[in-house]
Amino acid sequence: MTTAAPSLDFGPYLDVSVHSSAGADAPQRLENQDNYLVIDSAGSAVFLYEQAVQRQQVAGWPGGHMRVAVLDGMGGHGRGREAAEAVVGGLLDMPACHTLGELSARLDLLHAQLQEEFGCDPVTGKRPGTTLTMLELRSGKPVLLYHVGDSRLYEIIDTQVIPMTIDHVPATAFAMGGLLGEHEWWQQVHGEHRCQISQAFILGNAFANPAELADGLYELSPRNLPSYLYHLPDRRALELDPHAVYLLASDGFWACADPGAWLARWPALFKAQPDARAMTDALFAEMSSNPPPELHIDNLTAIVLRPLVHDDTAAPIASEQLCGGEP
Repeated sequence: MTTAAPSLDFGPYLDVSVHSSAGADAPQRLENQDNYLVIDSAGSAVFLYEQAVQRQQVAGWPGGHMRVAVLDGMGGHGRGREAAEAVVGGLLDMPACHTLGELSARLDLLHAQLQEEFGCDPVTGKRPGTTLTMLELRSGKPVLLYHVGDSRLYEIIDTQVIPMTIDHVPATAFAMGGLLGEHEWWQQVHGEHRCQISQAFILGNAFANPAELADGLYELSPRNLPSYLYHLPDRRALELDPHAVYLLASDGFWACADPGAWLARWPALFKAQPDARAMTDALFAEMSSNPPPELHIDNLTAIVLRPLVHDDTAAPIASEQLCGGEP
C-alpha cells in the first residue's frame, strides 16, 4: 500500500511533500506501521490512520506555524502501528510550541502518558514503541528539532547527504561510553544495516543503564555525547539552508548492505526534479525500480522540505519565511 498526502498550503517560501508505503515491492499483507504528520500554515493536517490518509483541521492553530514528523512503529514489539498512531494523535492535540523547553516538556509528558496507557503486552511482556523525528516550524524563528529513535533528518546540498540526527542504537551507547571511536561509530551506524534500537517513544531507553529498559527518554546532548557528535543533539534549534533539501525519513530507506553508496545517489536524483513532490516520487520510484543491493523490505515514509530561493544572496532562512509550496 502506498499513500501520498493531499495538497497543503506552505506559502511561497517552502515546498513540502510527504509519502508513505508499506515497502518497495512489499507483499500485499505487509502492514505499514510507519506514520507521519504534516500541519500546514493554516492548521490543515494530514496523517495516517489504519494505513489510510486522513485530513483534519487543527482548531486554534496559529497562522504561519507548521509541524512535520515521521514515525516508525516497532513491529517487533507488537502494536507498532497503534503506537505510532497514538503519538500522531497526541501531536494533533498538542498546541503549537514556541520554545525548545516547551516542546520537550510537552513531548516528555506525552511519552509518559502513552507509556502508562499502553503498558506491556501480557503475552510477550514487551512495551510498544515508535520513533519520532519532527520539526516545529515557528514564525520568525529557527526551526525546532526533536528526535527519538533511528528515523533520520538529512540535509542534502550539492553532492553531500549530511545526517542531522543521531541514531538511538547500541553503537551510539558504546560511543557514549568511550567504547567506540569516530570511525567505528560511523561505520556501524551509517555503513551497515543493523536493526537494534536503544530508545524509542513510549518504549523507553537503554542508554541510562544498558542492562535494563528505563521508562523515561534519555536526551542525547553535548553533556553525554562524544566530541565528534556534539553538534547533533536530539533537541535543538536549527536554520534551514535555502540552497539545501531536507528529508525526514524512516529507516527502510537505508536498510541495505551498503547504505553509503545508496545515499550517494540521492543528490543527483533530487537535483533532476522540479519540486518536492517530484523528489518524493523519484525516491520511491528508485526504491522500486532500481533499489540498492540486498535491500531489506521495510516500511518507507519520507517528508521532503525544499526551501524556495528567491534571492541567491539570501542567508539561511528562519521560519518567518517558511510558509510555502504544495506537497
